[in-house]
Amino acid sequence: MFKNSKIPLWVNILLIFLLLPMIAQVYWFYFDHTYLIEAGITTEGVPNLNILYTTAGRLVAMIVITVFVLFTQNPNQVLIVLLMSIFREGQESFIDPMFPYENAGPVAVDIGMHAVIVALEIWAFIKVYRIAQKENKAVA
Repeated sequence: MFKNSKIPLWVNILLIFLLLPMIAQVYWFYFDHTYLIEAGITTEGVPNLNILYTTAGRLVAMIVITVFVLFTQNPNQVLIVLLMSIFREGQESFIDPMFPYENAGPVAVDIGMHAVIVALEIWAFIKVYRIAQKENKAVA
């Protein structure tokens, strides 16, 4: 599948890597409320459960789209997934330090990890954008 793809292997590996925390979060939001409680997230009451399950549903949508794009290897579709990921991770880069989980590590480490991830996503976006431009010109 990746062997004959125009998408660089490292971009596909990055997309798979980005799936892992989303899958973990979906599991926590749907099935492991103990983990959420230990993180300081309130799970009691209908409004809180609504937020948890709505967030999980949105993450499932992103997971399904990412998996679909990994199978299609369409550069234009990969751009959309990377753009969503850049905005999601970029937002988390600011939110996580301002509102850390109770069981979170040092804030500096969290900021650093987000900075590296967002930088890789932007780099991947630029690489795939160039591939998509060439492919779109060839079709036109």
